[in-house]
Amino acid sequence: MIIEVRAENCYAFRDEITFSMKADMRSKKFSSNVHKENKFNILKTVGIYGPNNAGKTCLIKCIRAIRGILLDEQNELMTNIFTGNSVCELGMTFMSTGRKFAYDFKYDVQNKEYIYEKFSEIKKDEYDNEKEVCWLKKDSLSGEYKCIDENLQGMFSVISKNNLLYNLIDVSKFEKMAEMKSHLIGLAKKIEVVNMNNIPMKHTIELMKNKNSLQNKIVAFIKNADLYLDNFEYVEMDNIETEFEGSNDKPEEEVLDVVENLMDQIRLVSTYKGVRVPSLLFDSTGTKKIAALASYVIEALEQGKILVIDELDSSIHFKLTRAIVAMFNNELNESAQMIFTVHDINLMDCKRMFRKEQIWFVHKDEEGVYVYSLADFTAEDGIRDTTDIIEKYKKGVLGALPDPELINSLLSIKGNVKVGDFDVK
Repeated sequence: MIIEVRAENCYAFRDEITFSMKADMRSKKFSSNVHKENKFNILKTVGIYGPNNAGKTCLIKCIRAIRGILLDEQNELMTNIFTGNSVCELGMTFMSTGRKFAYDFKYDVQNKEYIYEKFSEIKKDEYDNEKEVCWLKKDSLSGEYKCIDENLQGMFSVISKNNLLYNLIDVSKFEKMAEMKSHLIGLAKKIEVVNMNNIPMKHTIELMKNKNSLQNKIVAFIKNADLYLDNFEYVEMDNIETEFEGSNDKPEEEVLDVVENLMDQIRLVSTYKGVRVPSLLFDSTGTKKIAALASYVIEALEQGKILVIDELDSSIHFKLTRAIVAMFNNELNESAQMIFTVHDINLMDCKRMFRKEQIWFVHKDEEGVYVYSLADFTAEDGIRDTTDIIEKYKKGVLGALPDPELINSLLSIKGNVKVGDFDVK
C-alpha cells in the first residue's frame, strides 16, 4: 500500500510536494477507513479536489511514472518548464509484506541518467518511534555510496547510470538487493492507473473471457450499478441473437472505436427485459464506463491492488461513485487501496464517508502548485469533523476552487464589453 508520494521539479510541481496516505489515529472516526498493520496506519482511500489544470492529473502522472520506471518501462518524465533544472525527483513510501519502505530517485532528463537512488526500511520500536535503516544510497553527484550488501560497495563508480541499479546488476548475487528489487517490483505490479475519460474496455474483456468467480463478481457489479440491466456477458458471435442493421454504426467514444478490439467488444452483450443487444452500440456512455471500470475495482479488492483513478466521477452518477468509495472503505477490504481525482463535491462528506485526512486539494497560483489535506485545517480555522465541508469549499475557504469570470464571455458574445462598472454596447 502507498503511504506517501513525493515529487519535485516534475510536471506541474516546481517545489517539493508531499502527498500522504498516513492515517492520523488521534481521530477514531471511521476506523474502518484505515488499514492497520504492524503499528502502521494507512488510509484505504483518498479523494483529490481542485480546479481544472491545477495539477491533479500531474499527481497521477507522478504515480504512473514511478510505477513504469520500477517496471523498467519507457521513461516519460518531464521536468517543470519554469525551473531550467533538468533533474526530476520522485519518491514513494509504501508497505510491503507488513514492512515499511521508502524509495527515492533523481533522474536527469537531459542526460537520461539516474543520478541518485536511496532505499530504506522504516522500523518502529515498542514506543512507536520510527528508525530508518538505509539499504542503498547511490549519489553520483556527491560520490556518496552506501550498500547493505558490502560486496557491491566497490562497484558503484563503474556501474552505468542509464537505469535503476537493480536492472544493471545480477541481483541474485546480492541478497539484500534481490530483496529490495522484490519489494519494489511487487509494489509496482500492484498499482493500476486508469483515466475515466479514456478508459479502455480491454481489461474487462480479458477477465470476462475467463469463466470464474472473478468474472461473476464483475457481472454482479455491473448489474447492481444499472437498475435496468438484466445481464452482462461475453459470448461467442454465433450466440448474439440481435441483428442490428446499420453496419456503419460506431460507438460515440473514440476509445471504444478501435478496429483490433472491435470484434471482442461486440461480444460484450447486455440483456434488457430478455432482449440481448451489443453493449458497444446500445449502452449509454456511463454504463460502458462502469463496465470498463468494474474489472479494475473487483480485481483490486480481490487481490489487494492499488487503484489510481483520474476523474472518477466522469459520466458516472454520484451515488455510484459514493458506492465505489464505500467498497474500499469497508472493513471487509483488508488490503486494497484507491486514490482518485474528482470534481463531485457530493463526495466531500466528512459526516458520513471520510476522515479529514482522506480529502486532499491541489491549488495553483502564480507562485506555484500546492498539495495539501483537509486535515491541515484545524478547529481554529473553523474546520471540524462536524463542519459542512461542502459549504466551506463552495465559499472558497479551503482554496483549490476556480474563480471563473464567465459573465465576461457572455457579454462579449452578446456584443457588450464590460469596462469597470459600466457596460458599453
